[in-house]
Amino acid sequence: MLIVRNLTKSYDGAKVLSGVDLEVNRGDFVALLGASGSGKTTLLNCLIGKEKPDGGEILFDGVDLAQASWWTRWRMSKHWAVVGVADQLNPNRTAYRNVVAGRFRHFSFWRLLLGGKPSEEEHMRAMDYLEQVGLLDKALMKVEKLSGGEKQRVAIARALSRGAKLIIADDPVAHLDPRSAESIMESFKKLYQRETVTVLCAMQNIDFAERYASRIVGLAGGRVLFDIRGRRLTAAERHKLLS
Repeated sequence: MLIVRNLTKSYDGAKVLSGVDLEVNRGDFVALLGASGSGKTTLLNCLIGKEKPDGGEILFDGVDLAQASWWTRWRMSKHWAVVGVADQLNPNRTAYRNVVAGRFRHFSFWRLLLGGKPSEEEHMRAMDYLEQVGLLDKALMKVEKLSGGEKQRVAIARALSRGAKLIIADDPVAHLDPRSAESIMESFKKLYQRETVTVLCAMQNIDFAERYASRIVGLAGGRVLFDIRGRRLTAAERHKLLS
């Protein structure tokens, strides 16, 4: 699904990514672990097109996004969704309306011009996704009234509504209370276990990575330190990650 080869990125002469190699397969839940400044966010920004890498390849379903035109990137971007950015949601709309809005890119121009009213099938799909993330009872509540964890789960439901094959999350549990954070991680775990959605989640919480992810990739100094199946890290692996 996603293959990164020898990805490099520098800012003002300082290397942030130094030849990153990474492969994410369909149905994976990859936890990208690293301390602040390890290059996690820069890597994700290169994947979604917010940053242009200096070199290397980003192959998504065989298309090299690092060299693709803006049109190709835009066309391919419907296959992934980013979770963790609060302004992706409209705070004045209900959870349901935010999830339905995830389908707008699938609407024709004329349908959007006429108001883009969701069909009965789309209505049921949106409600199903809200149920999957445990928010069916909050469907008609405005997003501004939801907790931080609930907003993140609405964002996940919206990503599913878009038909995303890959969910990219940049520390989505940061600043959340423990109960909300665990709820988010459980939602991701259920998604990848169904093998319908792949998750790439950057985080600093080692305990969550060990408990929920199917793979753990350690990043430090802009390089991949290790890539292991989900398990408890050894003392040596923790030391490498944090040193």
